Amino acid sequence: MKKVYFVTGIDTDAGKSIVTGTLAREWSARGLRVITQKFVQTGCRGLSEDIETHRRIMGCGLQPEDRDGTTCPVVFTYPASPHLAAVLDGREIDLGLVAESTEKLLRKYDIVLLEGAGGLFVPLRGLYNTIDYIADHRLPVILVTSPRLGSINHTLLSLEACRHRGIEVAKVVYNLYPPTGEPITGDTRNYILTYLDAYHPQTEFIEVTDRYELLGDREGL
Repeated sequence: MKKVYFVTGIDTDAGKSIVTGTLAREWSARGLRVITQKFVQTGCRGLSEDIETHRRIMGCGLQPEDRDGTTCPVVFTYPASPHLAAVLDGREIDLGLVAESTEKLLRKYDIVLLEGAGGLFVPLRGLYNTIDYIADHRLPVILVTSPRLGSINHTLLSLEACRHRGIEVAKVVYNLYPPTGEPITGDTRNYILTYLDAYHPQTEFIEVTDRYELLGDREGL
């Protein structure tokens, strides 16, 4: 069954691009036709840097959909939140074009991994934020977190926001790159797992190691 997952993070540097590329590589190895897409790219000219990261991790070259802009139709030059980058570039964020590009990709691929820019409440235009787009399009979320100090708070806030909006959290991905020492790594893992068991029992918890290896992904979808 064809499906789109929105890959978001607990903050800007959670490791969304690493996780997106790793999931795409592993799921492709299982025989699924997987492509990645970037929601909005800022601080870049031309081809999306995050798409290039995905392809490097996947071990493949740029795809035709990368070269024609389908996998990242909205690119701004200034390295800022999308709403500000759009203003500074004198353009608007064409969310309709993003949705059209996703539908185009679904005609060829089984799964589209749509990587966001930052976290759930990154502004797009006015008070319309990324979480609004996710809810409006009824996209299941893959939430990327890490063992860094402060991540428990950010993770729980993100999960609560999804629960409040009725957004499915398909997976929580514990990103172990760059490595963080014990006991924080183990304690953070255990706390998030306990929280998921209590409030998101349907959500799968998986890990991406510092060597871009995927651990614990039972279903693959």
